[in-house]
Amino acid sequence: MAIPSPTETSTALITGASSGIGREFARQLAERGHHVTLVARDEQRLRELQQELGGESRAHVITCDLADAKQRERMAQAVERTVEVLVNNAGFGIYKPFVESDREQELRQVRVLVEAVVDLTARWLPAMVERRRGCVINVSSVSAFQPLPGNAGYAAAKAHVLLFSEALHAEVKPSGVTVTAVCPGPVRTEFQKRNEAYFAERLPDFVWLGPDRVARDAIAAAEAGKRVVIPGGPHVRAAFAPNRYVPTSLSLPVAARLMRA
Repeated sequence: MAIPSPTETSTALITGASSGIGREFARQLAERGHHVTLVARDEQRLRELQQELGGESRAHVITCDLADAKQRERMAQAVERTVEVLVNNAGFGIYKPFVESDREQELRQVRVLVEAVVDLTARWLPAMVERRRGCVINVSSVSAFQPLPGNAGYAAAKAHVLLFSEALHAEVKPSGVTVTAVCPGPVRTEFQKRNEAYFAERLPDFVWLGPDRVARDAIAAAEAGKRVVIPGGPHVRAAFAPNRYVPTSLSLPVAARLMRA
């Protein structure tokens, strides 16, 4: 089974658990009987979710800024159980031309979207392989399928997550451990407003999903041992999947027009 059955000593660790997709991952994994370890910066929201999920016996709260290597180290040391499910979900995006963006924010984006994913996966995947039991779910994006002018660093970071996950999937498959990349399109969460991703409003309504559907489809894909999943029905996959295979010379000008303010 790709997602191990919960035990008294195991946990599912979810980053970015305070809202949106991460919160839904926590809810749905808890519904399956997993103890969950909730990681994010907003302690108040994490505590509220902890109480919703059954209190301290069912959910462990760890506040952490994943862009900070020292905080990631303290977070890892604070984990009280064996991590058998790891959900790398935390993230944010910068939606403006690179030359107009803040250098430190661009670096922070790489630290959260790339460095933290590599770090946390390196901390817990080897033990999963040794036990021949475990599952990693890495949240990428359909933005990973092509370069996006005006969103360059985010798309590149999500492409890293996608390719990293696919390679790891092949590496660890013989052990029975699964790594699944989740590539959602636009999702109705706080992410769009908080990151000023207003270009997404130009996309048709039928490609938008709720965070509950994204988490549900991601968990189902991991359960089935899939390498990659685009959450949503066939219409969503039809809208985005071809972008991965269209030549860049064709996709780039289309993406530039879409992203242009």
